[in-house]
Amino acid sequence: MTIDPTKILRLNLPQWQGGDHPDYRTGARVLAAIAPEALGPEETVAVPQARDDVRPVEQGIVSRRPLLDLIAAASAAIDRHKPDAVVTLGGDCLVDLAPIAYLSERYGDDLAVLWVDAHPDVMGPQQFRNAHAHVLAMLMGIGDPDFVASVPKPVKGDRILYVGLTETTPFETDFIAKHGMARLNPEDLAGSAEPVLAWLRASGAKKVAVHFDLDVLDPTLYDFLLSQDPAAAPNAFEGIAKGRMRFEEVAGILRAVDAEADVVGLAITEYMPWSAMQLSKSLQTLPLLGER
Repeated sequence: MTIDPTKILRLNLPQWQGGDHPDYRTGARVLAAIAPEALGPEETVAVPQARDDVRPVEQGIVSRRPLLDLIAAASAAIDRHKPDAVVTLGGDCLVDLAPIAYLSERYGDDLAVLWVDAHPDVMGPQQFRNAHAHVLAMLMGIGDPDFVASVPKPVKGDRILYVGLTETTPFETDFIAKHGMARLNPEDLAGSAEPVLAWLRASGAKKVAVHFDLDVLDPTLYDFLLSQDPAAAPNAFEGIAKGRMRFEEVAGILRAVDAEADVVGLAITEYMPWSAMQLSKSLQTLPLLGER
């Protein structure tokens, strides 16, 4: 299907506070620079750099107040244009809260959500203090009430399909089952889009929002993932679910979905170009460029 490109908003949101990892900011800015040029309106939300090594925790969430302010800024940017579709370049996974909330309110039950991610993002403050792991639950109307308040029409569980999801904790497994959410791991897909298309047809949805967390990709094939941090300790990511997909597989699935329905949302998150980020830090040591 085709969306008028002049009615697609490009939302650049270099938010790092949701994952409490300042390097997400640089990754998002690089991603915005290398992405194909926007043909419609473009908005860039200003996100400050980290000033301290330790951020405040409020009601169990790190940087809670700055995150609420950024969600409000992203929502305002979207509302200025009332687009038919939104491309969001982040940043941590919480960048998708405002765009999908907008799309859910606009398209209602005609919207399905494909969560292309190695993690389900349905935790709350009791399980994890970083809000990027809460975002999908918030979009379903579950979680911190101030974040949930930014979602006028929560997404129903049976309108959500996980694509490429790998291991889940007992809490996550129970949450997914309780809310009727569907899941396909990389082996279920076997390089084919057909399982996704079968679910989409059964849903009856004609509009699709896609959340594409790059950590769904196989870290043995790509060096721009969080788990490939060259400065991390050898066992830093032990026990954390990792992706098993190739970019070409994800792209093929999304093209097939776009031929079946209208893709009205696409968010790319958690891009970590480690060498570019190291250069960015080195540039800050030079005269006229560095902080004084």
